[in-house]
Amino acid sequence: MFIYLALLFPLAMLAALIGMERVEQPLRTDELGLDLESFLDSARPDEVETFVSEGFAPALERYWKRRAKTD
Repeated sequence: MFIYLALLFPLAMLAALIGMERVEQPLRTDELGLDLESFLDSARPDEVETFVSEGFAPALERYWKRRAKTD
C-alpha cells in the first residue's frame, strides 16, 4: 500500500507544478503597456508617492490623467 503512495506522490507533485505554471502564466504578461522603469523616469513626485502608497495601477492612472491634460 505504501509503495503505491510513494510512486504516486511524484506524479501528483508534477501535476500540481504543471497546474501552477498555467495559473502563473497570465500573471507574467505586461497588461499595462508601460513598464515600471519608463514610468519612474517621467513620473512626478506625487505620482511616485501614489505608487509607493497605493500600488502601480492607481499611480499609472494619475500619470495618464496628467498626460491627457498636457496633450
